[in-house]
Amino acid sequence: MKATRRKVIGGGIAAVALPRFAKAAEFTWKFGHGSPVVYPFHVRLAEAAAKIGQQSNGRMDLQIFPDSQLGGDNDLLSQARSGAIEFCQPTGQIMSSILPAAAVSALGFAWENYGKIWPALDGELGAFVRAQIAAKTGLVAMDRMWDLGYREITTSTKPIKTADDLVGLKIRTPVAPSLVTLFQTLKAAPLALQFPEVYSALQTHIADAQENPLTLIKVAKFYEVQKYCSLTNHVWDGHWLCVNAAAWKGLPDDLKTIVANNLNAAALLERADIAAADAAMRTELEGKGMIFNTVDTQSFRDGLKTGGFYKLWRGKLGDAPWEILEKYAGALG
Repeated sequence: MKATRRKVIGGGIAAVALPRFAKAAEFTWKFGHGSPVVYPFHVRLAEAAAKIGQQSNGRMDLQIFPDSQLGGDNDLLSQARSGAIEFCQPTGQIMSSILPAAAVSALGFAWENYGKIWPALDGELGAFVRAQIAAKTGLVAMDRMWDLGYREITTSTKPIKTADDLVGLKIRTPVAPSLVTLFQTLKAAPLALQFPEVYSALQTHIADAQENPLTLIKVAKFYEVQKYCSLTNHVWDGHWLCVNAAAWKGLPDDLKTIVANNLNAAALLERADIAAADAAMRTELEGKGMIFNTVDTQSFRDGLKTGGFYKLWRGKLGDAPWEILEKYAGALG
C-alpha cells in the first residue's frame, strides 16, 4: 500500500499511513504519545511502525495514537504500566514522578551540549536508568532515547534575563517533580499541568509563562499567547520508549528484535530531525512576532546551588547515579 505523506516542520520529513495486511495481526499493540502529528517524534515513530508491520509480515500491528488522544503524558505512563496500552514515551522528567532516578538525565543546567548528552545516554548513564525502569516500574525501555530538546522559557509579561525575573512568575511546568522543584527553588510559582492544558492556561492567564523546546513552542502555537522567549537552555530532556513488561515478555523473540531494532534506528533519525529543526526555529518564531533574548545563566546556576536544588536531588537519586552523571556532564555543585 502506498504511504500518504504530509510535510512537517523545517524539512522533508513525512507522516506515513501504516500498511494493512490481509491477515489479522497476531499482536495488535497500542502506542499512545503526546506529540503532535507534524512533530518529528510522531513522524519517525509512524515510519518505524510501518516497517515493523512489513518486516513481521503483518504479525505485529503497532498502532500509534498521537497528540494525547489517549490521555496526557502521566496518564499514558499509568496506562502502559497497567497494560491498558503497551507503549508510552515518558520523558525522564515524567518518569521521575514514579521513579526519581529517571530525573538524572534531566536536571537543571546539567548538559552543556549534545556532545556530552548522547555518549551518556547511549552509554553508562542510559544503561543505569533502563535497569532502574525494568526493576521498579513494570516497564521495559528501548535502548535509544529520543530527543525532546533543550527547554526555553516563554512569557506574556516580560523577558526573563536573570533568575530574579522568575520570582513570583506563574509558570506552567509538566507534572514532573524535578522541574517543579527547579522553579520553586528559583522562587517562581510553578503550575504543573499536562501538555493539552497548556495553551488555554496561557490564553486565560492561569499561567503567564511556560517552558518547552523551541520546536514544541512553534508546533503548539504558543507564539499566539506568548510574547517573549528567553534562551535559558535550563534543562535537556528526551523520551524513553517504554513497553509494558508483561506484554514484552509474551512477545516472541523474533518480533522483539524487529520492534526494538526499528524503534532504536528511528531514534537516531529523530535526533537528527530535532537538531535540524532547532537550527531554524528561532528565525521562524521571530517571524511570528516572538521577541528573543539571551540570559545570565550563571544567576540561575547560583540560585539552584544556594537554594539546595542539587543537594536535594543528589539525595533523591543516590550517589551512584549522581557520580555517573558527573562523569559525563561535569560537576554540578
